[in-house]
Amino acid sequence: MAKRIESTNLDIYGNKPLAWSRARKLLTASSKSKAHQTYWLATTGRDGRPNVAGVGALWVDDQVYFVSGPKTRKSRNIARSPRCTISVSLRHFDLVLEGTARRVTDQGTLKRIVKRYVATGWPARVEGAAFTAPFSAPSAGKPPWYLYALAPTTAFAVAGSKPYGATRWRFKGTRRSTK
Repeated sequence: MAKRIESTNLDIYGNKPLAWSRARKLLTASSKSKAHQTYWLATTGRDGRPNVAGVGALWVDDQVYFVSGPKTRKSRNIARSPRCTISVSLRHFDLVLEGTARRVTDQGTLKRIVKRYVATGWPARVEGAAFTAPFSAPSAGKPPWYLYALAPTTAFAVAGSKPYGATRWRFKGTRRSTK
């Protein structure tokens, strides 16, 4: 987790800043659920054109893990420019996470994250430095699927239930290993 979090209140209605702990709690609950939850990955192409695609993602160790086939546009974009955002609408809480995606190839991390995917109902397995499974989302491309991790540097949230608010968090002194 970040060593220091700077919080900026973006709310125009007088609500207090949202707590990052609320966002983390919702992300953790979403990542343990078998209910379908779409995260939206935004990348930038070589010509500057944006690309947004739904991805199956998990929040583990204060990072968002997601998979993508190596030939998909999103994977090619990440290889060229790894700065990206992931957005998700959680229970009455819209969240955008900005950061740099890195491909994960460490066997220990691959095995640990694949177990988390299996627990949510996706029967994936580690094969080499990637995942395979009988199926995945059509937008993931054909197997094998690379595992990526995004350690957020900035996050934005708008709460649609009490306590209401809008907040930006900047994570300072972040040190995360995605190997």
